[in-house]
Amino acid sequence: MVRPHGVKNSKQMRKYTFLLIALTAMAFSCVWQKEPAQENVATPYALEAPAKFPKISIPEDNPMTVEGVAMGRRIYYDRSLNTQKVGVACSDCHQQKAGFSSPGEKGQLAIMPHVNLAYETSFLWNGAEQGILEDVMLFEIKDFFAADLSYVNADAEYKRLAKVAFGKDDIDYQTMAYALAQFSRTQLSGNSKFDQYNRGEIQLSEQEKRGLELFFSEDGDCFHCHSTVLFSDSDFHNIGLDSTFNLGNAGRYVISQDSVDIGKFKTPSLRNIAVSAPYMHDNRFETLEQVVDFYAEGVHFTKYTDPLMKHEGGINLNQQQRVDLIAFLNTLTDESYLSNEELSNPFNTNEKN
Repeated sequence: MVRPHGVKNSKQMRKYTFLLIALTAMAFSCVWQKEPAQENVATPYALEAPAKFPKISIPEDNPMTVEGVAMGRRIYYDRSLNTQKVGVACSDCHQQKAGFSSPGEKGQLAIMPHVNLAYETSFLWNGAEQGILEDVMLFEIKDFFAADLSYVNADAEYKRLAKVAFGKDDIDYQTMAYALAQFSRTQLSGNSKFDQYNRGEIQLSEQEKRGLELFFSEDGDCFHCHSTVLFSDSDFHNIGLDSTFNLGNAGRYVISQDSVDIGKFKTPSLRNIAVSAPYMHDNRFETLEQVVDFYAEGVHFTKYTDPLMKHEGGINLNQQQRVDLIAFLNTLTDESYLSNEELSNPFNTNEKN
């Protein structure tokens, strides 16, 4: 063994050797003490808004983590959670292939699509739930879904994810709501043909361009409510669907008890509209053609109709304009959103899905 510089005799050499062994043992001890601690450290989730989208606001008390998103994704698809409707999960009503919506029967309240909810502060057709995602998901988990806490607390994977993501040994409704909110923030749709065109990556067809110009013009008059890249103003409007009103079609009025809100319903996003039929809050229209025909010639004008509906009886589109407008609406379909595996069912068996 080569004698280190400054070590003059064998006695000093033994001391040096013992010291080296001790330091080595301490180093290994530090390594072995450090690694287990990493097991309960959450992994940050880098959530990025699609190009040209607004910045996403994330609450300080619920930072995005890989484990939190994973827990929320499990909750979204888990059919064993619901104590009132066994065998039903969030995903049964919010199906990915339908833009996280689902078909319904005419006259029934439609399922609003889950898309870009990270930007919303009012929820449901009449805005009955207000706040951020954490607020509405607490309502969903506790009140609407009545999730079985004993079930999730007996599940090893839920327990592991809750411990890592939230430091919780016992899972409560808030923990579940926070996890579901994290997953919902990842449901971002911003890569449709329109988005690719808007980023300068591709060109639209001449027909699609005509439809786009019509959509954003006073002639088409769509852009006032379906505004920005979100294609919704997140507000409530009476668009002239009906001429008389009752409790079933009173809309926002049921919540506010203000007569100015009679017949007002929330503006849905038009993203992935081509795959989310039927349409309107009550599923009254089966096709986009029927929707466009309504706006063109079927609007009912009453004292409650929104002032934005400026065209008496409708926008009076000719047949070519109607076809062009639908062609543009089809460019809002985001195939990558509809097939994104990170948003799909995480379970590998049919036990829970």
